[in-house]
Amino acid sequence: MPRVERPIYLDHNATTPCDASVVAAMLPFFRDEFGNAASRTHAYGWAAEAAVERAREQVARLVGADARELIFTSGATEANNLALFGAARAARADSGGRRDHVVSCRTEHRAVLDPCAALEREGFRVTLLGVERDGRLAPDALREALDARTALVSVMHANNEIGVIQPIAALAALAHEAGAAFHCDAAQSAGALELDAARLGADLYSLSAHKLYGPKGVGALVVRRGPKRVRLEPVLHGGGHERGLRSGTLPVPLCVGFGAAAELARASRAGDADRHTRLRDRLLARLTSELPDLVVNGHPSERLPGNLNVSFLGVEGEALLAALPELALSSGSACTSAKREPSHVLRALGADPARALSALRFGIGRGNDEAQIDEAAARIVEQVRRLRAMSPVWDDLRRGHAARS
Repeated sequence: MPRVERPIYLDHNATTPCDASVVAAMLPFFRDEFGNAASRTHAYGWAAEAAVERAREQVARLVGADARELIFTSGATEANNLALFGAARAARADSGGRRDHVVSCRTEHRAVLDPCAALEREGFRVTLLGVERDGRLAPDALREALDARTALVSVMHANNEIGVIQPIAALAALAHEAGAAFHCDAAQSAGALELDAARLGADLYSLSAHKLYGPKGVGALVVRRGPKRVRLEPVLHGGGHERGLRSGTLPVPLCVGFGAAAELARASRAGDADRHTRLRDRLLARLTSELPDLVVNGHPSERLPGNLNVSFLGVEGEALLAALPELALSSGSACTSAKREPSHVLRALGADPARALSALRFGIGRGNDEAQIDEAAARIVEQVRRLRAMSPVWDDLRRGHAARS
């Protein structure tokens, strides 16, 4: 059979390929070094524990944290759940019910929004803040939402759809002034941006290995130490692993892989950022030079280096994706059921349904080069022109332009 060419991968915000050096680091711990890190009575367990602790140091170093602050989880979703449920429930219990307010943002990942909804069902008051049209949360909006009952604020560092970077240091400072803890979902940013946990000022950080060329199935929650360390109520019970905060046998190979990926990211992050920014700007320049009526969603500069989210007005994103089998992309719309709904992130920016449903997200990563970017741009231009030629929506847009001119 003839070899089928795989699509050009431009979806690095969804996941990244596991680096070959990371796979090599993990392999011995699947078979030869197979011990349980909680087995303290023999050499197999000691070797596994040593490997986990080395990985803990490597991941912590990536974000400027102390290894003692890092709790391994199954991924950023579990880390977010532990942060939100753990901090909110503990604050309410410790305050005798006086701290029962949680604040977050409408553009958060579902791994934050869904726990917020669950906390609301438990009796917490939840405030979801809107954002500016560029996707940034204004510190004044948070200041107005805080009150004496606020227990926790949760705002992601960089958005998974539009790549927008939030002013975490300013937001965390406001939360602390109100006596609230601050959680930051840093799954998208840890491998792409210089992230110093102390400088940003959050109390809790969620991380994920598979967003930075590590394995799927492992993440971490950083719980900052200090005089005002946030107390968490555990979500998982059954053995008291990870300092009593996350019970369960640790997946030693995955922890090792996370550590190796973190080391690689720390060494290459700055160079990757420069290169990915150049490729992103090259793609945008090509698209805007050949296609009218494009809208870049999110802040033009305060965004992840490899992220670009564009609405191709007059074209449905799903139709455009179907016409581009040579490219691995994702739509800006969230399809969570049989009924297709516009992305909650783009709607929070004020995008109307047509603009939200015409969006594509580009996630540029280590495996991409200029030739791939140019090929992707050429194919997109070709298909957008073709689909617009058949689109009554595009005809309406052109007539609107003509009437305004």
